Amino acid sequence: MVIEEGLYPFVSHSLKLDSHQYHYLDEGQGQPLLMIHGNPTWSFYYRNLVLGFRDSYRCVVPDHMGMGKSDKPQNYPYTLSQHIDNLEALVEKLGLNDITLVLHDWGGAIGMGYAVRHPKKIKRLVLFNTAAFLSNHIPIRLKICRVPGVGALAIRGFNAFALAATSMACKNKERMTDNVKKGYLSPYNNYANRIANLRFVQDIPMSPDAPSYSVIKNIEENLDQFASLPIMIAWGAKDFVFNDRFLKRWQEIFPNAEVHRVQEAGHYVVEDAHERIIPWMQEFFQKNPL
Repeated sequence: MVIEEGLYPFVSHSLKLDSHQYHYLDEGQGQPLLMIHGNPTWSFYYRNLVLGFRDSYRCVVPDHMGMGKSDKPQNYPYTLSQHIDNLEALVEKLGLNDITLVLHDWGGAIGMGYAVRHPKKIKRLVLFNTAAFLSNHIPIRLKICRVPGVGALAIRGFNAFALAATSMACKNKERMTDNVKKGYLSPYNNYANRIANLRFVQDIPMSPDAPSYSVIKNIEENLDQFASLPIMIAWGAKDFVFNDRFLKRWQEIFPNAEVHRVQEAGHYVVEDAHERIIPWMQEFFQKNPL
């Protein structure tokens, strides 16, 4: 997989999970910032944060199985609980403690799923357009992608999900240069490599009989234990999926959170506004030292 030179200047690491390679970045030293991405992104999404913080912190950024530079097995349980298991194995391998979780999209459920299992390891939270609670809200564009047959054709056949995200999720169009777009799309260059893009969409728990419904419910019921932690939220206001109703829910759960609503940013809020987010995070860490 070729990444445009200069955009992803990191050393790759991998953890063998069963017979599959689970890729991650491990840049810098010090207190760990554990950055968890969603769908259809990968560790590339956090590249500017890694560059901004690796001189002061240890930036650990996994690619979920089926995503980024991780293996993309075709017969694999691409469920929320499995992704949490994989993250748990990585944190254990690296011996991480006093963790600051940095979460986006599906990373919210995966990261907070880990946090609920190991609450004493978590010291601070940084949230970007994400959820870790049940919701009956799903855009029509995602509903269509969940239709049997239609979703597979669109997401795996035509790469519609990842392609659409490069235009719809990033509102500052000058950021999505040809090279950046190639970076986002490069892991998902054929039908087989788009398996997890589809499975993540299918795993959205919209009813109690969905496999991940009980997992999300358990996470949601245990979120309040983190309300006393230092929490920062940076929210792209032009996100058509994780809109302001999700932000409001986070503020209900974490009423003392420091909130930055970025009016001109979309779902890829870090892509749209990293030059503002990095100073906010630096100040937040300074005000809330571990």
